[in-house]
Parts: sequence; C-alpha cells; structure tokens
Amino acid sequence: MSGGPATVVVVETPRLALVLPGPHRAAACAAHHHDNAAHLGPWAPPRAPGFHAPAAWAERLRAAHAAHAAGTALRSWIAWRDRPDGPLLGQASLEVIGRGTFLAANLGYGLAAGAEGQGIMTEALRALCAHAFGALGLHRIQANHMPENARSAAVLARLGFVVEGRARDYLYIDGAWRDHVLTSLTNPDPACVPAAARGRG
Repeated sequence: MSGGPATVVVVETPRLALVLPGPHRAAACAAHHHDNAAHLGPWAPPRAPGFHAPAAWAERLRAAHAAHAAGTALRSWIAWRDRPDGPLLGQASLEVIGRGTFLAANLGYGLAAGAEGQGIMTEALRALCAHAFGALGLHRIQANHMPENARSAAVLARLGFVVEGRARDYLYIDGAWRDHVLTSLTNPDPACVPAAARGRG
C-alpha cells in the first residue's frame, strides 16, 4: 500500500482541511468506514465484499487522485487543518463533474458519529461549494437526501440549497428502493457560463 501520491490539501477552512489522502492512509480510510458502518449504514448503498479491505482503499485513493487530476471528480476527506494526515472526520465529494453546457456536479458527504454536533459538515461543505463555484467554475451543485434524513436536510438548508422535488425509488439503500428529496445550489456569479458562450454580446 506504499507508493502513489501523497496527501494533497485541496481546500482549507479556519478549522478544517479537505484532503485527498494518499494510499498510505488506506488503513485509516478502511477503519473509518468499518467503525461507522452502523452510523452511516441507513444512508449508504450496499457495500460489496471486501469494501473495508485496506488494499481496496489504496486503489480507491489512487483513483481519487486520478479523477481529481482529470477534473471528473473531487473525492475529499475531512481532517483538522493542523493535522491533514491525522484523524479522518468524514467525506465530502463532488462526483460526475460535467463541463460544456452543464457545468454541474453531484454532492455527496458523510460524517463520523463522533464528529457530529460541531458544525464540521456545514463548514466543510460551505468551503467545498465555494471551491466548486470558484476554482472549478461550476454553475450548479446537486444534492439529494432521503426524506427522513433530517440532519442532511438541515445542513443543505443552511447552505442555501433549494428543494426542487422528490424522486421515487431513487436509490437502493439499506435493503430497499428509497425516495430522495432533490436539491440544488446555483452559482450566483453571472459570469459563470460555458466557455463557448464567453465574449458573446
């Protein structure tokens, strides 16, 4: 599991760092998911056999660095700013980053049980959304949550996400097809337009 990219700090806040860990953190990533399986299980998709194996996580971390370099995804972990290679508090990801006339991404996130109640996820996602609208030049961020996930709904509301509707049987979660509330946040900058539209009067 040694070798491969080192940890990269992508975004910082007053307390936190959103990082891309290197493969040397594979065991820590595996332990995070193993230790929080009961906590995150009701909101997570089914996990394939071997999901918690450190070797599998080493490959996922290498793939996350490659996706970031290609501009197709940003699969960051949340750590304390002064310890970017320290405890893993959770994850915050931008998936399926689209370009052209789309300029959008899907937001995903999850927090360790012991990190709840400290405003960590709100702080991390606010910084990630600012990064998406700034450095990444995105126009729209989409985030979906199960109707009964009150914590997730509250975080998104604090960040200004707008409810757009409800999708029936949207994802297979915790043993059944689950409805999801569809929300989005759009970039307020009127200059955020597709590259082909720039300079047109």
